Amino acid sequence: MSSTPPARPPFDLKSTAWILTALRLHTADVSAVAAELQSRFGDSPGLFDDDPLVIDISPLRDSAEAPDFAALLACLQQHRMYALAVQGGNAAQMAAARAAGLAPATEPETRAEPRKNQRAPSVPPALVPAPAEPEPAEPAEPIPDPASAATAASASASPARAPTMVVDRPLRSGQRVYARGGDLVVLSAVNFGAEVIADGNIHVYGPLRGRAIAGARGDTEARIFSTCLEPQLVSIAGIYRTAETPLPAAVAGKPAQVRLEGESIRIEPLAD
Repeated sequence: MSSTPPARPPFDLKSTAWILTALRLHTADVSAVAAELQSRFGDSPGLFDDDPLVIDISPLRDSAEAPDFAALLACLQQHRMYALAVQGGNAAQMAAARAAGLAPATEPETRAEPRKNQRAPSVPPALVPAPAEPEPAEPAEPIPDPASAATAASASASPARAPTMVVDRPLRSGQRVYARGGDLVVLSAVNFGAEVIADGNIHVYGPLRGRAIAGARGDTEARIFSTCLEPQLVSIAGIYRTAETPLPAAVAGKPAQVRLEGESIRIEPLAD
């Protein structure tokens, strides 16, 4: 006697996590935001490929003004950025955002002041443009630190990092890979329009032509390495540099590393 298998439900609900760019507003003047977006990204129409983002209005929390969210959403869509949620505003600002169709996002885990040269953790950190970079210098030998033993001891008490994620295929435009809690190694090309994200370091053993975001949850010690550096964007702990700032000849299309020095992006050639 045959039995009919139970019908599958029309949908499932599952928890998931996404890394989203955060657009942090320092003004409620949408026209000023639009002008700045055009100035920075008007010549790079392919930089944002229908990317979702969160609008962070925490700098405006103490203000009585709220952005014109409808106008802001239309402006962002012109640059192929699509806001899904808003965070950090006061009650009136959040109500205005909800009226525009934006969901309230979870607040960052802490509001403590970040230590010098280190950002307070958030998910994700807001992208901040890096200052102009001087010509790259040869990597210096590390100077022994008398406190290194104490640092190592405290590090041993921290939670273990996730295993390194290894990707052995080329990444095409529109593909995105995220290594949560650890490093990412790509053994092929990251093509224009692709995106690689890691909470730790990123190693690309091939051309890096897309976007690379290391230290996605605020690790200022994270680095990006590539055997052929020609990216759309590189970012470490929220500090970023785009292709609109040409790379110096010493590193363009060559083996190089990207790291933070304070609040500045440093790009240096890798030693032979």
